Amino acid sequence: MELFIGYLVLINLLAFIFFGIDKRKAIRQKWRIKESVLLTFSIIGGGIGSFLGMKTFHHKTQKKKFIILVPVFTILFGVAIYFLNVYIKIF
Repeated sequence: MELFIGYLVLINLLAFIFFGIDKRKAIRQKWRIKESVLLTFSIIGGGIGSFLGMKTFHHKTQKKKFIILVPVFTILFGVAIYFLNVYIKIF
């Protein structure tokens, strides 16, 4: 259980940092992080970090893809973990 919590903390922290880095690069008109990479963080459990990164850095907040998919992926990840725990007892 501690390992899973550590994973979630790490992946959310990385998601938050990547949104900040991408925003900084956008301002400076530099090479950017692919949108697929940013969205992947939400799919693999970093949805909260992604959401906080979007709000903190005001980044990707006008893109419908991010407005919709970050919360959807976050909810789907939570539901998947719930069902894995109920039916397979992973925790």
